Amino acid sequence: MKKSTFSLLVFLLLATLQYSFSQKNSSSKSDAIELQSELFDNLKFRSIGPAFMSGRIADIAIDPTNENVWYVAVGSGGVWKTVNAGTTFQPIFDDQPVYSIGCVTLDPNNPYTVWVGTGENVGGRHAGFGDGVYRSLDGGSSWENMGLPNSEHISKIIVHPDDSNVIMVASQGPLWSAGGDRGFFKSIDGGKTWKKTLGDKLYMGVTDMVYDPRNPNRIYAVTWEHHRTVAAWMGGGENSRLYVSDDAGDTWRMLENGLPKGKWGKTGLAISTQNPDVLYAAIELNRTKGGVWRSDNRGGTWTKMSDAVAGATGPHYYQEIFASPHQFDRLYLMNNRLMKSEDGGTTFANMDETAKHGDNHAVAFKQSDPNYLLVGTDGGLYESFDLGASWRYMENLPLTQFYKVAVDDAEPFYNVYGGTQDNSTEGGPSRTDNHHGIRNADWKVVLNWDGHQPATEPGNPDIMYGQRQQGTLSRIDLKSGEVIDIMPQPAADEDYERYNWDAPILVSPHSPSTIYHASHRLWKSTNRGDSWTALSGDLTRDQERIALPIMGKVQSWDSPWDVGAMSNFNTITSIAVSPLNEQVIFIGTDDGLIQVTSDEGKTWKKIEVSAMGVPNRCYVNDIKADLYDENTLYVALDNHKEGDYKPYLLKSTNKGASWKRIENGLGDKNLVWRIVQDHVDQDLMFLGTEFGVYVTINGGQKWTEMKGGIPTISFRDLAIQRRENDLVAASFGRGFYILDDYTSLRDVDKDQLQKSASLFEPRKAWWYIEKSVLNFDNVRGSQGSQLFVAPNPDFGAVCTYYLKDEIKSLEKLRQVSEESMKANVAFPGWDALANETQELKPFVYLEIKDQSGSVVNRVKATNKN
Repeated sequence: MKKSTFSLLVFLLLATLQYSFSQKNSSSKSDAIELQSELFDNLKFRSIGPAFMSGRIADIAIDPTNENVWYVAVGSGGVWKTVNAGTTFQPIFDDQPVYSIGCVTLDPNNPYTVWVGTGENVGGRHAGFGDGVYRSLDGGSSWENMGLPNSEHISKIIVHPDDSNVIMVASQGPLWSAGGDRGFFKSIDGGKTWKKTLGDKLYMGVTDMVYDPRNPNRIYAVTWEHHRTVAAWMGGGENSRLYVSDDAGDTWRMLENGLPKGKWGKTGLAISTQNPDVLYAAIELNRTKGGVWRSDNRGGTWTKMSDAVAGATGPHYYQEIFASPHQFDRLYLMNNRLMKSEDGGTTFANMDETAKHGDNHAVAFKQSDPNYLLVGTDGGLYESFDLGASWRYMENLPLTQFYKVAVDDAEPFYNVYGGTQDNSTEGGPSRTDNHHGIRNADWKVVLNWDGHQPATEPGNPDIMYGQRQQGTLSRIDLKSGEVIDIMPQPAADEDYERYNWDAPILVSPHSPSTIYHASHRLWKSTNRGDSWTALSGDLTRDQERIALPIMGKVQSWDSPWDVGAMSNFNTITSIAVSPLNEQVIFIGTDDGLIQVTSDEGKTWKKIEVSAMGVPNRCYVNDIKADLYDENTLYVALDNHKEGDYKPYLLKSTNKGASWKRIENGLGDKNLVWRIVQDHVDQDLMFLGTEFGVYVTINGGQKWTEMKGGIPTISFRDLAIQRRENDLVAASFGRGFYILDDYTSLRDVDKDQLQKSASLFEPRKAWWYIEKSVLNFDNVRGSQGSQLFVAPNPDFGAVCTYYLKDEIKSLEKLRQVSEESMKANVAFPGWDALANETQELKPFVYLEIKDQSGSVVNRVKATNKN
């Protein structure tokens, strides 16, 4: 597909024109057309940010030879690079197969050699996974996967300072299953081959390591035994221990003298650069207790200094410890509140984080400035020049992790709302009326805490719903600013409500004042949440999750459960109401059930997902009622929390009595998060998946990836703004993307693709004068290069067209012909060459005519190549 932008004058003329468009052919649409992804490359998704709140930073590397060059590893958003100390950033990992990053390391012998470990280095419920170790030899311009494809979560890489061919990797291993490439891995040939020397085949990986700068062959490493399931989190075990090696990791000896016994959780290590005999270990013990231990004799003996341990959702999410390269015994412990010690860990104090996001994960230092700190948090990157007394926020990294999205029908431009991981519920415009675009100043926080499913009221854009984690639902009046908590409550004689971490909220397609919410049962309100009626009893399995197996067996209550990090289980995750019949409701759960009612909850039919031909405990990510048939529904299932990364997408045309798999084209390793159906063409649907956005034009028989303008990233939710025919996609790590006016996809079929050219009807363009806010000329005015601006759609009307084949010149036709000649290529003759030289090269333009047929404009287009 090609796009060409028209001027405002052209829009006025387009309104009166008649074009001949290819018509939908239902018989050809029913065939599984093999569409290549490249066909849609020029249908570009538009990134709208935001960057006023950013996303989780996993690691930072500052080039010691040029401290203006930083590499930023994003837990869910690739790798970013700045060459001007944060004035501008560029993503440098977008074309790789994965997006989740655990660490970044520069070769101390050559800062242009960059090593990246993929897969987040935390144990969170939302953690992405990787596919091994990557290396760049040109400062991030190109990358090569160097192995360990089944590591999934890599927390640290060390390049030997005396030999760049010696690479050491700390791999936590898979979070959701046993096995994989977990442990300490060493390569002596630059990553061509790897040898594992520490760790087991089950649940014990390596989470941190440091080396003695006087003797880089002396390595300290700490193992971590852990396992997470959809139901629970086991944060430690007896096999979590501290080791030392004197031969660069070939052999290991456990360090024990003075260290605690029993079950350890996640542990962070640091070594003093002023006195490398001194080591620090931040050790999590059973049930999130723990402390900081110190050794003055290279690990020979250890002394507990304090009880300091990372808190909030649990040490599994933090626990890295950093020793200042400028001040002996100054330590920084990563936590929801950044902690600092000036006495080797004896005492810790929370640092002043005024005007700074919490949830800290990484610290980087500059050799040239002892007062400098660069800190990575869940809310992005912060810089301090006074050891944390004040902070500068990097407001140009669009890394927000959105769980869900909602759009309103405000005029002239609709708004986009999203619930985020640890960055509240945010809202902003889909476009602005100025020539600059969408700035951070155009965005706002509409609800605090973590954000989850938002919803808007059709016809009334002043009213929306936002949700904090685990069902804490609020009604928000955007005009007055009033926020009212409307979470359904159990009656006096009823048990507590179990709400999912990301509980569903649905506005009825039948009445805008009617909403649905769900815990372990389904709730309905007909007055915007002022009162509620339960439409069901418990629709889940109602299990005791502590009694379910984890880490290979049923565990004792005295095991290292991290209860505070465990999401509620046996909850409803998805709600769908048929737009054709209010009595027909479908729900899905996190424990592998689908429930169907045809009488608005009086009776329910339970469907085990195993009966659909999928694994028993598949999590229901999404359930959708068909817009055209009340008996038809679609279900997106997810089993990655059992270590299974296959896509599961099913369709039923008889309310769940039978099912058909519709995953063709999604690959073997790709989670399905969300499905939406076009409101005009029942066969046109879109998917948000772990690795991109997909489209089908034949009801799911075949899916095709849409890559235009999209990096490798997870899309956890999609919404269609019907008035504008826009597809709005919520990514988990790169903010929002909009496919403006996708209506041309309704006319794609086999007949249309065989035509030499097709022109698709453009949507109506908004009539207004673009304002100047910052400047009359430049996008950023005089605000500097750091100002974040996301683009508006092209001003005026946009036409989409299709060319089956490139219009070839005489020269190109000759060259194509010669390519097929196996024998000697004949000389074409001087006359033919002269004709090639004198030929007016082929070009394409769109011709605009008025009602009388007179040409009023020609707009240059692009010849297919």
